[in-house]
Order: sequence, then structure tokens, then C-alpha cells
Amino acid sequence: MITTLRRGDGSTYLTVRYDQSENWIHAHWIGRQTLGTIMDGGLTYLEMLRHQPCPKLLNDHRDLVGTFTEANDWIQQVWTPLIMAAGLRSFAQVVSPDVFGQISIEDLQHRISDQLDIYLFDDLDAAQSWLRAQ
Repeated sequence: MITTLRRGDGSTYLTVRYDQSENWIHAHWIGRQTLGTIMDGGLTYLEMLRHQPCPKLLNDHRDLVGTFTEANDWIQQVWTPLIMAAGLRSFAQVVSPDVFGQISIEDLQHRISDQLDIYLFDDLDAAQSWLRAQ
């Protein structure tokens, strides 16, 4: 099942799917993100995990543009405890080629790595290989 989240103009900002054969959720972020889109996307993951328990997340920022550091407080304080309570244990992050996206995810990794297994990767294949080994 694929869930597509769209902005008010109809453009897609996130696709999320549960990959049954790999036993992970693959989230593909597209374009610029806001606190609202990140909260909606994060709560979509949470709902998926509650319906289909799964310990792994493949968070794909290859097509993400810009910063999202304004959402890192919410991710750290609200989303991380909720997602861990729902069973998430391993978080493979494909880093954006955009420097501002890289800075944002590095800040997030620093904030939550003591709570959740989060590793950053430059390409999708490396992230998938790491998740398979978990």
C-alpha cells in the first residue's frame, strides 16, 4: 500500500509505503518541507506502524530541497518517543544532495541518536543494505 501526501496545490511532498518483502517503511520526501508537512508525514509513519508493526524505516531525502530544522524539536520531543513506542528500532536516512537538507538531518541525528538507531547514507543502495542487516 502506498500513501501519497499532497500540498494544497496538488503537488506530492511525500510517498510512504510498507515494503512487506523487506519489512520496512519506505518514505520518499519530495521538494521543500514545512513543519506541517513533516508533522503530517511523521504521523503517517506512526499510523502505518500501528497497523503493520515494523522495526525499520528507510527515510529517503534524495529529492528533498532546503532546510527543515524548525521541525527537529517536534521530531525529537514528540515523534521519536511515539515511533519508538510503536516499534521502530532502525532508521536508515538517505541524505539530501542539498546542503541545507544535510545540515538539518545531521542536527536531527545528533538530537536523537541516543534514543534511536539512526544512520546516514549518501545513496539508497547503502541504506537498504544496512537495513537488511539489522
